[in-house]
Amino acid sequence: MGPCSSKVILERIEDIREARRKIIIDRAKEILHRWNIESMPSVDEVYKEISDTMKVGKVEKYGHEDLPAGPGLEGSKDIIIVEGRADIINLMRCGIFNTIALEGAKVPDSIKKISKEKIATALLDGDRGGDLIQKELLQVTNVKFISRAPRGKEVEECNCKEITEALDNRVPVSEITGKPLTQPPQQKKTVPERAKTEVPDTISQAAKALVGTLEAVLLNEKLELIERLPVSQLAEKLQQVSGVDSVVFDGIITQRIVDIACDKNIKRIVASRISEVVKPVLAVELITFQNILPNP
Repeated sequence: MGPCSSKVILERIEDIREARRKIIIDRAKEILHRWNIESMPSVDEVYKEISDTMKVGKVEKYGHEDLPAGPGLEGSKDIIIVEGRADIINLMRCGIFNTIALEGAKVPDSIKKISKEKIATALLDGDRGGDLIQKELLQVTNVKFISRAPRGKEVEECNCKEITEALDNRVPVSEITGKPLTQPPQQKKTVPERAKTEVPDTISQAAKALVGTLEAVLLNEKLELIERLPVSQLAEKLQQVSGVDSVVFDGIITQRIVDIACDKNIKRIVASRISEVVKPVLAVELITFQNILPNP
């Protein structure tokens, strides 16, 4: 047909992109529907997976005493010594499996042996019983670090955050006893004898009462008691409290303690010994038990 007159009527305008988008949506619905039917886990499967994740494993036995131990004890270079089986179960809930329990106040031979073979941290209750066990461990084992639960709490009662914080704040045994972990004879230094220092009678009496306890007391400006606590918690506590004028404790004065005392405006530190590497500062008076001269 050749050219001719015509009339064009526009009925509607359609966006082809919208049509394509509809095709994509329909296909996505089809895929999702098929996935729901074929691949999505059932309620029973979800429950089983969660239950398997929550299982903490089985407490094992170690040594001829059959001491409770975590499943990761023998394969780990670092181990954690706790007081009882309940402590091990609680630590396993927090994902910590390299554990072994004392199961009593007397330290078993297996604990003495394994503390020589591995890097041992003692995580003990924050009560008097924990204090006594700590003292026993320091005497008969080669534990390298001491960690304590919050004062007044047992390890089995702690949540995972409290356990993690306790382990993060562990204290080297050398800071508690004043004895370095390794001290070759050729590195031993002669410490000059310090002059006797006159202190108030309250300080002198506190020092006498603390000998052999591995504890510390915090005193205010009037030499009134603020708090008594284990030496292992001293550094952390000093960072938290205010108004401390004097610190008396059965342990060694380390550079860390001195630095914290400077920051907190503590005027006097009295302890059983002073580390050889401590740099004296004018703002803090450092005194040892043997150099106390009571105020008449």
